[in-house]
Amino acid sequence: MNNTVLDKSIPVPLYYQLKEKLLSDIKNGDYKLGDAIPTEKDLSSMFVISRTTVRQAINELVQEGWLYREKSKGTFVTKPKINQSFVQALGSFNEQMEKLGKRPSTQLLELKVISVPDCVLNKLNLNKNDKVIYMHRKRYADEIPIVMVETFLPYNKCQFILDYDLENFSLYSLLRNYEKTEIHKIHRYIEAVIAEDYDVDNLNISVNNAIQLFTSIAYSAYEEPIEYSIARYRGDQNVFEVTITN
Repeated sequence: MNNTVLDKSIPVPLYYQLKEKLLSDIKNGDYKLGDAIPTEKDLSSMFVISRTTVRQAINELVQEGWLYREKSKGTFVTKPKINQSFVQALGSFNEQMEKLGKRPSTQLLELKVISVPDCVLNKLNLNKNDKVIYMHRKRYADEIPIVMVETFLPYNKCQFILDYDLENFSLYSLLRNYEKTEIHKIHRYIEAVIAEDYDVDNLNISVNNAIQLFTSIAYSAYEEPIEYSIARYRGDQNVFEVTITN
């Protein structure tokens, strides 16, 4: 740290000043990914502040995803979680990642036309003899697997998407090509669950990790359901932002 003096004459809490100094050093590359930062004892001596103040600064950086602790080893620099407005946005995964400066990519694991499953009938207002397009995708940000998505679309309305390379075309951008399939509203349901073998195998996480489970129903301007999806986001790489206004 180039500057090891905190300004005790200003009404900015000392823990916050230390937090900002550490964060600045991380962003400037003084501490690189995987580097250990000084211990609480060392920081306390360096800045002539209490260890309680140091601990508060570090705790906030851990909570925000800039640092992580390893028992008996120390505190290390990590990548911050991807902060997404997915919860309240109509944009596609690709659009969300690009806004965050991440490079999105998609691996299409399965694409087929099937009879509508019972669990999807009511979600898409379909009949038992109807067909749906089933898509199974693994989605990445900067080559890190972020989410597994299963998607169901009514075949009679969305069959045109089968003419496209769905690893390189955004589904929502394709649906925008037609008035009757353009997405205007989405209902999303959020649940925290423990990772299953499926998540461990596909998302490079351990079995004890948390998964953020999203089920979504997307509607056209005519209030007709166009998409039903089940998305399993890895909890260690994502934080979702919600803004509530009066």
